[in-house]
Amino acid sequence: MHTDVKELFNQLWANYLEVTPSAKKIHAILGSSQQDDVINDHIALRTFNIEKVGLDKLAAHLLALGYTEGGEYHFEAKKLYAKHFEHKDPTLPKVFISELLLEKCSEKLQSIVRTLVDQIPEEAITADNFLYSGRHWTIDQQSYETLLAESEYAAWMSVWGYRANHFTVSVNALKNYETLESVNQALKNAGFPLNTSGGEIKGTPEVLLEQSSTLADEAPVQFTDGTRNIPSCFYEFARRYPMANGQLYGGFVAASADKIFESTNVR
Repeated sequence: MHTDVKELFNQLWANYLEVTPSAKKIHAILGSSQQDDVINDHIALRTFNIEKVGLDKLAAHLLALGYTEGGEYHFEAKKLYAKHFEHKDPTLPKVFISELLLEKCSEKLQSIVRTLVDQIPEEAITADNFLYSGRHWTIDQQSYETLLAESEYAAWMSVWGYRANHFTVSVNALKNYETLESVNQALKNAGFPLNTSGGEIKGTPEVLLEQSSTLADEAPVQFTDGTRNIPSCFYEFARRYPMANGQLYGGFVAASADKIFESTNVR
């Protein structure tokens, strides 16, 4: 397991940029020239609720670095369960980990997923790089299509494996932009397509969190029977509002996150 939390996020970021080149361009657009004020609000990780690789196995890497459990979230329609983790150092990003509840999925999906997970070496799961280790298995295009027909989430995991599904810009920390609307407008002006599911902005000041995101980049994926471009990862933007005690809200809003998940949908 990593001993340096900043090194972990540096590696996650480098791995994410490999398949999300738009993030580097957006980072440059939003940052001010005087200093790097693009602060990462949170990242998101995905997995399956199989004991070998369940949410707790991913969380162990964070707990070892001083993270503690925050809230928990249920996504009935997408058959997902999630928790977020935060660090006592407020400059470190929160981490949102979700897992697909296989028992709520078809036998066919369960069978394909178990075949994939069976190929992961046990030692890989506790290795330093597990959270950005990518895919540990081979997969054919028909299996991917079968997963995609039932669960975009499972299909995404089947081709990308373990990596940050997205990074998130803290709009509160930006010098040149005060609102999420102004961030979205700058992105649209630069030609980046936004996720409009549930509206360009998910959430409201009343629920203390507003979020928006780009649509995922596409990158080539190697299947056993060919290569094709598949949606990879996306960039999210979050503006948090103060709670009654004056502190910024630190959690997540399930109804908004539900729509954010759709940023990796095949289009």
